[in-house]
Amino acid sequence: MMRNILVLVILVESAVRALAQQPSPPDIKLFASSEEVRKIVAEIKAVRKNEPLIGRPLLRLVPYRANVEYMGGIAPAAIHPKEAEIFLVLEGSGTMVTGGVLTDEKQSKSGTILGTGITGGTSREIAKGDMLIVPEGVPHFISKINGELILMTLHVPSPFEAGR
Repeated sequence: MMRNILVLVILVESAVRALAQQPSPPDIKLFASSEEVRKIVAEIKAVRKNEPLIGRPLLRLVPYRANVEYMGGIAPAAIHPKEAEIFLVLEGSGTMVTGGVLTDEKQSKSGTILGTGITGGTSREIAKGDMLIVPEGVPHFISKINGELILMTLHVPSPFEAGR
């Protein structure tokens, strides 16, 4: 599995480097080094107070975006009605719940549906190097964090939304 991830990273990095040679509009960012990721994590840790989740943008190519997310506590459960979310665990471990039904559901300004937790669903332990895709419309929630959890998340619009 690690070999497959390595091959994928090399292919993506090669494509990104080729694209990075071309001038980009300011709202496009196609490459981030591991040093940049470390700096973002350090910055988040330095400014974090009691927030359970702090995220910073990493890469952008509209309509896609990748973020670095630092979780020092339990954040609300969520549903993204129009986009899937891909998670890569950079550091730490915890428990991710997917599926089921949000509790105390409410709509946010961004269109994400938030809740205090999930009833039902499937729990799985996640740790450094693990990757997971949560399809659009599926509730997801990190119900337990062992210390801290650092994630890279990629938001991918539903292919069905593009045709509407």
